[in-house]
Amino acid sequence: MPLLTLDGDRYGRTLTGAAVPVTEPATGASLGELRLAAPADVPPAAARAAAARPVWARLPYAERAAVLRRAGDLFTEHAGELSEWLVRESGSIPGKAAFELHVAAQECYEAAALASRPVGQVLTGEAPRLSFTRRVPAGTVGVIAPFNAPLILAIRSTAPALALGNAVLLKPDRRTAVCGGLALAAVFEAAGLPADLLHVLPGGADTGAALVTEPSVRVVSFTGATATGRLVGEAAGRALKRTHLELGGNSALVVLADADVEAAVGLAAWGSFFHQGQVCMTAGRHLVHASLYDEYTERLAAKAESLAVGDPHREQVHLGPLIDAGQRDRVHALVEASTAAGAKLLAGGTYRELFYRPTVLAGVTDDTPAYAEEVFGPVAPVRSFGTLDEAAALAAAGPYGLSLGIVTRDTALGLELADRIPTGIAHINDQTVDDEAVAPFGGVGASGTGSRFGGEANLDAFTELRWTTVRREPAGHPF
Repeated sequence: MPLLTLDGDRYGRTLTGAAVPVTEPATGASLGELRLAAPADVPPAAARAAAARPVWARLPYAERAAVLRRAGDLFTEHAGELSEWLVRESGSIPGKAAFELHVAAQECYEAAALASRPVGQVLTGEAPRLSFTRRVPAGTVGVIAPFNAPLILAIRSTAPALALGNAVLLKPDRRTAVCGGLALAAVFEAAGLPADLLHVLPGGADTGAALVTEPSVRVVSFTGATATGRLVGEAAGRALKRTHLELGGNSALVVLADADVEAAVGLAAWGSFFHQGQVCMTAGRHLVHASLYDEYTERLAAKAESLAVGDPHREQVHLGPLIDAGQRDRVHALVEASTAAGAKLLAGGTYRELFYRPTVLAGVTDDTPAYAEEVFGPVAPVRSFGTLDEAAALAAAGPYGLSLGIVTRDTALGLELADRIPTGIAHINDQTVDDEAVAPFGGVGASGTGSRFGGEANLDAFTELRWTTVRREPAGHPF
């Protein structure tokens, strides 16, 4: 029997939004139908979550941890079924789907471990009393997740929030509402999560806005575009809510003069073309030492031309489709504007339906649109530098600070260079795209509010720190 159904009522609520098809980007075919959440659906879901949460929070930590461990097992046990949804609904190649399922399981296992972490400290003080801190659940957590890695970017907040005694309202992107929303509901239901602790509310921007402003939602975890993140932060700030914003990026891959060009090109192709470049950590700016520039661009263009693009469900391909026509048109407009501004098109720049060819642009400058902006497509703009100082200045330029890759045989020099570049993530001798459940994740500047996800960072993200004192007798005061 399949784990997953599109019947929203199975998960304990009736949504009132429009019924919409679940679309396969590669073919345009309908994979089924689901009902969206309207803004009016948020308050009743929040009320049920608030009513269910205290019992869950008071359970022994071992009982909460057991649910999380079972959820992790289920992602593995049902990998075939869930992988097919990731491939068909989000346009992932099978390898990318397998990676998402692996990370989802690990996120659950790591979250299970959070439940038994020390919850506070005994403090020293001047008064004759017991003084200590204690972490308590934040309450109801709102999670807003995007389409590009729908399972990972939903589970990485949902799992730790639940493990730490919270309830969750999850709003996945409506384009990936099954693999980024209903899949989680199905897994946690089967794992034994009590009813009403997790509500999946697929919908549009108006539903997301209702979630952010819902009074009982005390923490908002948002992953998405920087412009939208600013609006989320502003709305949550007016309500004095804590927000965790993981936003866009335009990450640099720096190839130093001593690098192995063949190895660097292998990293570059993965960093720019993985999942059609629809990754916040994508290598969006290739900075290559002038002595290697010609060979690097030639090899990268040849690599791009060799990659197969097509339907990942029916063909063996390296790149699948972009998520929709709007995204395709935006990518192509940036490429065309860049060539019109003087960039040289070495590979790609063409598409068929939603299948965009991996694209290499040489001769870019600060003003080249595909270099200056986050493309969110399979586009690799390349420019040269002459000195280490120039490389540092180029990599540090711009508003974003999410991920950084540096390729060099001198790892000490790579670390030294990384220290000069504002970034939340730095990889020496690797490209910019990576994620692990145990690692803190996040960016600085326009890339978000710092490393708020992963490992022990989740303790700060989804609990409140309470100071408590205890005296044997009532205290005496001057009046």
